[in-house]
Amino acid sequence: MAGETWRDNRIDIEERLDALIAELSPQEKIAQLGAYWADQRSSGEIIAPMQDVFSNGRPPFEHAVRDGIGQLTRVFGTSPVTAEQGMAQVQAAQRHLIEATRLGIPAIVHEECLTGFTTLGATVYPTALAWAATFDPDLVAEMARAIGRDMAAVGVHQGLSPVLDVVTDYRWGRVEETLGEDPYVVGTLASAYVEGLQEAGVIATLKHFAGHATSRGGRNHAPVSMGERELRDLVLPPFEMAVRSAGARSVMNSYTETDRVPAAADRWLLTDLLRGEWGFEGTVVSDYWAVAFLKSKHGVAGTMAEAGRLALHAGLDVELPDSSAFLHLHADDPDPQRTEADIDQALRRVLRQKFELGLLDEGWAPAEPAHRDLDSAENRGIARRLAETSIVLLDNSGDALPLAAATARIALIGPCADDPSAMMGAYSYPVHVLPRHPQFGLGLDAESLPEALRAELPGAQVVVERGCPLQAPADENELARAEAAAKDADLAVVIVGDHAGMFGKGTSGEGSDAPSLDLPGEQGRLVERILATGTPVVLVVLSGRPYAIGRFVGRAGAIVQAFMPGVEGAGALARVLAGTVNPSGHLPVQVPHGAAALPHTYLAPPLGQDGDRISNLSIAPAFPFGHGLSYTRFEVTGLDLDRTEMATDATVTATVTVANTGDRPGETVVQLYSADPVAQVTRPVRQLVGYARVRLDAGQSTRVAFRLHADRFSFTGLSRRRIVEPGEIVLSAGLSVGDLPHTATVVLTGPVREVVDPVLLTEVA
Repeated sequence: MAGETWRDNRIDIEERLDALIAELSPQEKIAQLGAYWADQRSSGEIIAPMQDVFSNGRPPFEHAVRDGIGQLTRVFGTSPVTAEQGMAQVQAAQRHLIEATRLGIPAIVHEECLTGFTTLGATVYPTALAWAATFDPDLVAEMARAIGRDMAAVGVHQGLSPVLDVVTDYRWGRVEETLGEDPYVVGTLASAYVEGLQEAGVIATLKHFAGHATSRGGRNHAPVSMGERELRDLVLPPFEMAVRSAGARSVMNSYTETDRVPAAADRWLLTDLLRGEWGFEGTVVSDYWAVAFLKSKHGVAGTMAEAGRLALHAGLDVELPDSSAFLHLHADDPDPQRTEADIDQALRRVLRQKFELGLLDEGWAPAEPAHRDLDSAENRGIARRLAETSIVLLDNSGDALPLAAATARIALIGPCADDPSAMMGAYSYPVHVLPRHPQFGLGLDAESLPEALRAELPGAQVVVERGCPLQAPADENELARAEAAAKDADLAVVIVGDHAGMFGKGTSGEGSDAPSLDLPGEQGRLVERILATGTPVVLVVLSGRPYAIGRFVGRAGAIVQAFMPGVEGAGALARVLAGTVNPSGHLPVQVPHGAAALPHTYLAPPLGQDGDRISNLSIAPAFPFGHGLSYTRFEVTGLDLDRTEMATDATVTATVTVANTGDRPGETVVQLYSADPVAQVTRPVRQLVGYARVRLDAGQSTRVAFRLHADRFSFTGLSRRRIVEPGEIVLSAGLSVGDLPHTATVVLTGPVREVVDPVLLTEVA
């Protein structure tokens, strides 16, 4: 085998890179920038947009990789395989690359891992929107480490997660995959996930760069209507945080286009900003077929070769999930020298990661196939804690919760009330793949909510009625049976919301966008019918997005929000309802009052908020960002600053007291917001600058200190550069953006300062 120098791991990586690149032919270079997906279309696996179109005519593996290959796509995550079977497939593919190609370069293996390792039998964790409701970076990092350990153990090198899209329109189908609507929450939790996954030896991939969740009308793949300032201040900060602070090693482009430029062809975004301003040194991988979409969808390229050259020059390094456009890079090339330079630059990034992973060391070999428990007790424990911590008690004005142990008869009503898969997101394997393989069921043990409630309340009789379908018109007989069950019960627990599915096969998930924020189908009518029975009602919204439920507030005895809490979700929800677990989740999005006024986000400037004589349409939420109740009571008192004036490059520490004034232990999330009353461009009325999860026993109190650098008040000014300018900053502290009883003002002094290397995080003590 040629090229012994580049296999010697005692030599500097840059020297090894030079030696290997010199060995590669033009065809072998391009091969390293592509991937191969053995997606077995004959079995009907369609799990990505346009997969059936672009998979047509794929050559067999041995032919496709004759010059080598950069990546292997979803060996574990496409058709059902056990861990051992998947490892055998990876081993066979890697051995072929090592033994049957000229230079013997192995491939990077990538998989999805948004709600856990997306493969048969792996633990299904809560959706990312549920992680966000925990406001707990340490717990998210612990989950990511567990996911990474499982993936690394079976030979996976790269995970296509986390999602850092900041939500501005809840109708978008992929809201469940996001960490909500606040860039600081998204950035801190995503950074924790990146650190956890990469500590386990798996490359994290930030997606979707940038603007995917801000598409027009909440429609999948739609263009983004946003100027550069809003893009820089709302959409980009989480990505910058995960690059600068967490050291993310890969980024995936968004399918969308901003100001008529598709992200996959945007050199300003992928090179000038990402690499030039932020110093990113990893790889940029395409979302599946995004390069081909430059021709077929965006119309900015006339041929696949042009599409490939556009993406490559923009700064995209690896074409996923297959090699298609990049194979034609040299066809009718008007500037072959530039293309060759672009190829070498991307190749250097790709091969550097293979060196860093040890794939190119002398003697490297794929792992021997072996059994691996991907649903261990440790995994389940993490999933359980995440699920319990994520559930949000929105309202308990009727004191319906926790359920009394003496409750004799409970009517559990709703289209997904006894369906464990409704607890799981669209990128979980049971929802993503297994509907086409019913012989596997869910692929792992999952308790239903009726089973979990019976276990928590063994003295209660739990009666289950569907009431209505999820989306189809309601049947009068079903409604009548649900009404009768409620009338005969001491309490009705009504479960409404979503079932995840791809491209319209569900009410939440990729390509399953919502026409409005009313509950899908006739679920709203079902709730009204059950409320009319007079039986006390606990309304549980089990969903991938917030829905407009304002009309039920004050009429239901309690309202609970669960954002698809995963395989342990039913037990977690039952324990919260029964009071075994004290709810502590807080909203990472707002819950709309009505469905008409869109979009919904708390981060709007003054004209984007409710106001006197602005509009006849109110956009005030039913429940604000950060809201979350408990079975105990918490009080935030005092807001003390260690200074009232500070330079535009200094720090300020804000301290508050948090007390548990109730009669049982509990946890809450203390939140600190800033307001910039006068600035050279319009600013959000309030914006989160710090948060802390606090656990207190009954009667206990503690002090929480937030140390903020002036960069936390920075924004993109008229010059389109990030600045801190002098003036007043008003800080507010409380338990949600709608519950901020204490304010204090600090005055920034000195000149306007341009921020080049920002301090992105708030220190909490």
